Amino acid sequence: MIGETIAHYRITGKLGEGGMGEVYRARDTRLDRDVAIKILPAAFAADADRMARFEREAKVLASLNHPNIAHIYGVEERALVMELVEGVEPAGPLAFDEAWKIASQIADALEYAHDKGVIHRDLKPANVKVTPEGVVKLLDFGLAKAFGGAPDAAGSDPVNSPTLTLGATVAGTIMGTAAYMAPEQAKGKRVDKRADIWSWGVVLFELLTGQRMFQGEDAADTLAQVLTKEPDLGQVPEQVRKLLRRCLEKDPMRRLRDIGAARDLLESGSEVRAPAKIHGKLPWALAAVLAAIAAAVSFIHFLEAPAQKAVLRYTITPPENTTDLHSFAISPDGRLLAMAAMVNGKRQLWLRPLDALQARAVPGTDDATYPFWSPDSGYIGFFAQGKLKKIAAGGGPAQSICDAPNARGGSWNRDNVIVFDSGITVGAAIQRVLASGEAPADAVRNKGTSLFPAFLPDGRHFLYVVVAQSAEQNGIYLASLDGKENRRILPDISSAVPAAGNLLFIRENTVMAQPFDTKSAQIRGSAFPVAEAISRARFYVAPITASETGVLLYQSGRSSAGNQMFWYDRGGKALGTVGAPGPVLAPAISPDEKSVMFDRVPAGESDIWVRDLVRGAERRLTTAGAINGMSFWSPTGDRIAFGSNRASDVFNLYRKEVSAMGPDVLLLKNGNTKIPTQWSRDGRFLVYSELDPKTKWDVWVLPMEGEAKGKPLPFLRSEFNELSGQLSPDSHWMAYTSDDSGQREVYVRPFPAGEGESKVSIAGGDQPRWRGDGKELFFLGVEGSIMAVSVKAAMASQPGIKPSIELGVPQPLFDGHLAPAAVDAMFMYDVTADGKRFLLDSAASGSTSVSPLNVWVNWDAGLKK
Repeated sequence: MIGETIAHYRITGKLGEGGMGEVYRARDTRLDRDVAIKILPAAFAADADRMARFEREAKVLASLNHPNIAHIYGVEERALVMELVEGVEPAGPLAFDEAWKIASQIADALEYAHDKGVIHRDLKPANVKVTPEGVVKLLDFGLAKAFGGAPDAAGSDPVNSPTLTLGATVAGTIMGTAAYMAPEQAKGKRVDKRADIWSWGVVLFELLTGQRMFQGEDAADTLAQVLTKEPDLGQVPEQVRKLLRRCLEKDPMRRLRDIGAARDLLESGSEVRAPAKIHGKLPWALAAVLAAIAAAVSFIHFLEAPAQKAVLRYTITPPENTTDLHSFAISPDGRLLAMAAMVNGKRQLWLRPLDALQARAVPGTDDATYPFWSPDSGYIGFFAQGKLKKIAAGGGPAQSICDAPNARGGSWNRDNVIVFDSGITVGAAIQRVLASGEAPADAVRNKGTSLFPAFLPDGRHFLYVVVAQSAEQNGIYLASLDGKENRRILPDISSAVPAAGNLLFIRENTVMAQPFDTKSAQIRGSAFPVAEAISRARFYVAPITASETGVLLYQSGRSSAGNQMFWYDRGGKALGTVGAPGPVLAPAISPDEKSVMFDRVPAGESDIWVRDLVRGAERRLTTAGAINGMSFWSPTGDRIAFGSNRASDVFNLYRKEVSAMGPDVLLLKNGNTKIPTQWSRDGRFLVYSELDPKTKWDVWVLPMEGEAKGKPLPFLRSEFNELSGQLSPDSHWMAYTSDDSGQREVYVRPFPAGEGESKVSIAGGDQPRWRGDGKELFFLGVEGSIMAVSVKAAMASQPGIKPSIELGVPQPLFDGHLAPAAVDAMFMYDVTADGKRFLLDSAASGSTSVSPLNVWVNWDAGLKK
């Protein structure tokens, strides 16, 4: 078997075997990860009805999403593909606290699954693994039902007998392991979640004592003990005996009904200590003295003021060689910090315990942005490669939840609902989705841009920020999942974080705390300052995170100081930098290639600058207090076109002379946001993307000369997003991005007719650019690579003949690791006319100017209100 391949899984070693099949380690050759594969018994796989039933059950089990449950990835041929958990099987005897840590995590997993209607049916130490980080993983969850009716293949070993039969019918089939199964399960009766509670009690007993509770010579003898023998609890600590008696009632009607109650009893029981035994007779005089001392101490304690929570402040440095700390989030329990950091040119999640000195990279999180946590602190949600994803904090593969191509913020409630935004697009909704995965649906929609949702503690209401409407409508909003509430509560344009009875947000580069009643969802009193010198390099997001335990983290100074413009050749060799590191976006090379234009984003605003590449001098082109940017050169280099939201609810198109300081000229204004994407090489057209609430992003052109001057013309409009239009140098072809296939791809169509598209990219693409002679197209690949495609185009030689275009196979040139675009349809790179040099907005290698994170423990206790 070792060395063989099943589907795209290559078997590399054997892990074990049992009645439900043999288990092997395998390599997933597609995703480049190790997995565990359980090979089903041949007799089982040959039964079509049984296999169909198994696959249905496996789908249910695959929907389980909990940090203490090993995941099921899928079914391939006669194999079940599962998460490979590296760890050890727990074994007793253990100290009470150690056993409690393991048992409570098992209880958490069981409670979650029981709430989903799934029972384990085969809980035993062999199906539990403890990872090196101390995380408990429950294996083979619910497989007893999935394998229902399988023949016995385990012999008579009472410890490893997952399938035992005391009858010939399916109804009388016993699933489970003899030493751990409940009495009703041993009798072949129908079982419910109380069978798992019995098994959990047996496992806890074994962890505490190091001995099996029921131990016969063979499976039959062991089953007889399960049915008749009363458990001997004299060996376990006294504080858990009552709990175990409730779990180990042979009559399921008298047994503990919910594992959650067992967990609560266990946790409270850990606080109980048996009273010390008094040997001999204590003299009455001594007793009286002790009583007097106790009374005095009690009186003194009564007079004392309540103990104040200790306030602690310190800083955390990002991982070594970090050039951009994009975003970060503290876990609800205040123990773990997740950071999306650019380290050595690669952005991924880094995880750091607050009681540790170093962070560790989280594999499988490349290009991650805006992390957020599950309420139990077990999972991290994040955005990458156009997807909303999640990954267990204790390790394992990342899982995609749904498409989220432009999202910038999310939040997760206790009902396993995630809300997230759709990016900086006007009219885009805050969406909701189950963390287990489904098609997202709108949670709330406004006319403006809705960003950065954050659940309140009740899990029914959430905050979010609305921008680009008007001064009267912009601000922090509160909405409810049932759609009954959607109202503005603060005028500030900032994401907000609920914490310790306050809302934390940014006002004029200061962290403000607004007292807030979470029960009534109403503002109370006036806002007051918490921390100063906060700089927001990314639009509208407050660099703040807070835990439910009173830990506050925020970043002062520049959070994206590592962004820098780099020159690269076609092979990815760095040729030099342009300017100093800073929050810069959207580089554009002038037609004579002697200057570079870019957007500088100091703090939630943006202005256009130009840099002379020969002299190194920089000059600011726009000064209006708004977002000005996404600019493109005219073919003569004396003018620029750009977008701005000055004095308007949306972005409109403007023109400006580069050399003169005259007024900016409004080119086009309407009710939709418009982003320029090119000034054609022949000077006749300004190409732009327009966001329509009904048709999403569309490609338009604005004639810049002739009779049609100033009259916008639609080029491509559909129910899908089409954007980033780029006319070929001869203006005969339009390259653009569309998501009509389910992901963004680059296409090309004849211009101006627009009939008949040709697909340029193969596995995802964005931001197309033409070479100066039109014989090559460049674009950004889905993994961040700069791609190149050869082009041979011919126009119609006579009426009735369609134009033709021949496209080569896309070739990766190099990995650009581009900084994320702040606005959809923005270009983050440019290329010289000869196609030999690329200017990228990337990360400054070796930059050490990223500010540390300020940590404030028990921050609310130290406030001066």
